[in-house]
Amino acid sequence: MTVQEPNVVATPGNEPATPAPRSGQLALTVSRPAEQVVVVGASGEIDMLTAPELRAAVLEHLDANDVLVLDLSEVSFLGSAGLAVLVEASQQGNRRGAGFRVVAVRRAVTRPLVATGLGEVFSVFASVEEALAADASTDAR
Repeated sequence: MTVQEPNVVATPGNEPATPAPRSGQLALTVSRPAEQVVVVGASGEIDMLTAPELRAAVLEHLDANDVLVLDLSEVSFLGSAGLAVLVEASQQGNRRGAGFRVVAVRRAVTRPLVATGLGEVFSVFASVEEALAADASTDAR
């Protein structure tokens, strides 16, 4: 067997080679829908390769007296490195006096939150609108 391109997997027989799935892709958006509110939206996979990028974006926008909403509604995978980013963001939010809210709707995100018990630690919402409408008492504990 010979491999011609690093992203192509050779298959036995006459079957055509198929591109290997690309992992570690993450897209981030940042918006300010209101004064003292920042929404960081993530789409793609949050794993050990992409978690540092998410961490940098979240910590950069986690300012005192602000509310940071981390929108994970378009995330297709949330690994342990991503969970660690959420824990750190929550702790930093508490230290800085900032609110931290998480939007999670897909099973790929809600399942690890529930399995680890972190769904009880963060303020988790079904939409950005719900997170923005929540009163200050639901901010990071």
